[in-house]
Amino acid sequence: MDVTRREALTALAVGSAALLAGPIASAEEPSPALAPGKHEVVPLPFDPKKLSGLSERLLVSHHDNNYAGAVKNLNKVEEQLATVTKDTAGFVVSGLKERELSFTNSKVLHEHYFANLGGDGKPTSDMQKALADSFGSYARFEELFRATGMSLAGGSGWTILDYAFATGDVRIYWAGNHTQALAFGAPLLVLDMYEHAYAIDYGAAAAQYVDAFFVNVQWERVSQRHERARKAAQALKG
Repeated sequence: MDVTRREALTALAVGSAALLAGPIASAEEPSPALAPGKHEVVPLPFDPKKLSGLSERLLVSHHDNNYAGAVKNLNKVEEQLATVTKDTAGFVVSGLKERELSFTNSKVLHEHYFANLGGDGKPTSDMQKALADSFGSYARFEELFRATGMSLAGGSGWTILDYAFATGDVRIYWAGNHTQALAFGAPLLVLDMYEHAYAIDYGAAAAQYVDAFFVNVQWERVSQRHERARKAAQALKG
């Protein structure tokens, strides 16, 4: 296996955490293996006072309670898993592994969500092209993405634009909880539709929150993720 292919496989093995370049969201970069229970909370990558339509109170609460809570719980679960032996009851192992997956995905998706905020909401030319190639036009992509998000309104879940490695294009997926995700994909644009992401500002008016989300999308970050995923896909073909 050549170096390029090996690097690509390493990126995919650590999931979406390897699919963003740049210093702002370092949690999405590959990192040395951590001892169980040593994950750290990543600070918000933007000034929460400066986002349009999303209040500092909402963003800080979301980050400090929901996201940070997932990281802390992941650490606790990993510490428990480190004590598992061949004699540990199967239902205990199963329960811990389910929680491990849930908290891991919550951590990853939250970090992607916060990292794709803080922009001006204007899509880059390369992402407009990629979205038009997959959906016919940027407008059609936004229509479908919004519709998927609103299908989760009043409940919980995520709307995710993924790079699908199996098909080599970008697709929108619905995730009803933290354990549902595209098996062979890289999240490019992540929208948190859990009520904690918008209720402080908008109550039950989820559509207004989705409007505010699109105003603040950091499309340069999405473009970087897309380019990283495309390069990984090409390397895997080598």
